Amino acid sequence: MSYSSQETAEQTLLRESVHAFARAEIEPRALALDEKGEFSVELTRKMAQQGYLGAMVGADYGGLGLDYLSYIMLVETLAGFDSSQAATVAAHNSLGVAPIGYFGTQAQKKRFLPALCTGQGGLWAFGQTEPDAGSDVQGIKTKGVFDGRKREWVINGSKQFITNGSSPMTHGITVLAVTGEKGEGRKEFTTFLIPADAKGLEARAMHRKGVWRSSDTAELFFDNVRVPEDHVLGERGQGFKIMMSTLDRGRLSIAAMGLGISKRALELALGYAKLRWTFGRPISEHQATAFKLAEMSARIAATELLLYEACWLCQNNMPFEKKAAESKFMCSRLAEFCTREGTQIFGGSGLMEESLIWRMFRDAQLLRIGEGTDEMQLLVIARRMGLYDRD
Repeated sequence: MSYSSQETAEQTLLRESVHAFARAEIEPRALALDEKGEFSVELTRKMAQQGYLGAMVGADYGGLGLDYLSYIMLVETLAGFDSSQAATVAAHNSLGVAPIGYFGTQAQKKRFLPALCTGQGGLWAFGQTEPDAGSDVQGIKTKGVFDGRKREWVINGSKQFITNGSSPMTHGITVLAVTGEKGEGRKEFTTFLIPADAKGLEARAMHRKGVWRSSDTAELFFDNVRVPEDHVLGERGQGFKIMMSTLDRGRLSIAAMGLGISKRALELALGYAKLRWTFGRPISEHQATAFKLAEMSARIAATELLLYEACWLCQNNMPFEKKAAESKFMCSRLAEFCTREGTQIFGGSGLMEESLIWRMFRDAQLLRIGEGTDEMQLLVIARRMGLYDRD
């Protein structure tokens, strides 16, 4: 087997369908939601009705059953209209639903997936990052202690910057916690499925964000939160493996957002450059502007191939981790470049709050940090090249 860049008829139809939905439902609301920093339950439910919240889950659980590349195209298209809505969908699918699908028991899948696919069960989040631990997972302090008498786990600690963690639609969070020691100073990690209404769980929305203003971002506090032992995702001690698998795939959705932003930035900049005249001609005919647009196009074409190949490898169960990190790194840099150059082409108009090119430039900054910083992507790539010990 080898990767082909030829888009299927089904993928083209999907793009067109998502584009039409975003144009009709997201575009008219995006600016107002962004200005208010408001999460939209109404819009999220409409995305659920389209099947976006169960993109990769099979039809037997109520999902669309998309392959990974088609799902990435969905996220990419949404990001061209509003990063916040794309982030809501991406985090729910890649970080929330996917780990349950990959590592959950049959009972857990039957309990959670059907409702999460339709939106009736709301959104699901993944809680890893803490105030003192992000890229350094060994710094995580949230703990899970097993109460053998009641056959329950007791969770204490906190998380922050958790997408979909505190919205009115949040149904639960998969939480990474320390459950013991593995020796040589290394911690044992386990993942837990914790309902949003669990006693002792407090979720606080984080406001005044500079990016993704209308997505939900939360701080979570666990004060003797108790969950039954059948709420462990995977097996005890498997948490690190689950987290890494989740992040590897999650990087692809962040990369998709970068690619979608870049494509829309080029579209907007090109349209404006053809309409804006200086010195008797459209600015698109001035070499300085034309070269910016040409470079944006060339970079997008090359980076798209990298991302799509990574997705193809992932869905065909072939090693994709290195290419996922490369894709996330390149797409994040691409989004920053295309929105910066696009803003330059727009001139003063591109610096106004109501300008989509400005909002995309602002939102692109998160892509180099979320789901692992640029520096962490380079470390992953270097390790896969054999330049560092994997330990």
